[in-house]
Amino acid sequence: MKPEIRKAFLAGLRMVAVALSLTLLLGTFSTVAASDKSEAQVIVDKAKATFTDVLTDSNFYWLDKYLKDAKGILIFPQILKAGFFVGGSGGTGVLLVRNEETGAWSDPAFYTVGSVTFGLQIGAEAAEVVMLAMNRKAIDTLLVSTAKLGADASIAVGPIGGGAKGSIAVPAVSADFLSFARSKGLYAGLNLEGSVLAVRDSLNEGYYGKDVGPKDIIMKGDGRNPGTKALRSAVEKAAAR
Repeated sequence: MKPEIRKAFLAGLRMVAVALSLTLLLGTFSTVAASDKSEAQVIVDKAKATFTDVLTDSNFYWLDKYLKDAKGILIFPQILKAGFFVGGSGGTGVLLVRNEETGAWSDPAFYTVGSVTFGLQIGAEAAEVVMLAMNRKAIDTLLVSTAKLGADASIAVGPIGGGAKGSIAVPAVSADFLSFARSKGLYAGLNLEGSVLAVRDSLNEGYYGKDVGPKDIIMKGDGRNPGTKALRSAVEKAAAR
């Protein structure tokens, strides 16, 4: 084969190889994006179910009362805790924020919560957690990539049980966040002090089909997905009662 023909042939092979690589890469990205979107929708649907279940649980009477004044709500359908004496915990959930002018609630932004806790933790446990952002500081804390509860913002466990008959006064709260948790495992409660909240960028981008972060979604309304309607409607209805 003449040198010039061989050179042209090799150049053609390189171009074919590059084209094939790009095709495979784009296919991989598309598959990952579709997977993220599907996972995100499952989390949204589970968040709606968790919110409804917890709100109708008589043990969480005060959640309904505090929600009326909350600036935002975080819902984690499942936080897994496992280990023997020393256990890790974590899960993925959503944040919705109330528009202070219109009262409407935003589409959800996706977050993870994770922590390492120490104590008598035998076996494994799954907990449903609802956290209320009670002030502007709580919302601002969530607009950064990560935030540590108890350090960047204070958190308290919300009161459990029904209110006194005829009582209308809601106990004052000074914490930035209030947490309400239901657990079917061996634990009496779930302490989120020291937990780290982090933005889950891949789900935000996959669900809304573009590069958006929490500020774009919850403050600018730049993320829209019809799959959030049931969740937003449930939160808006409960907050307006």
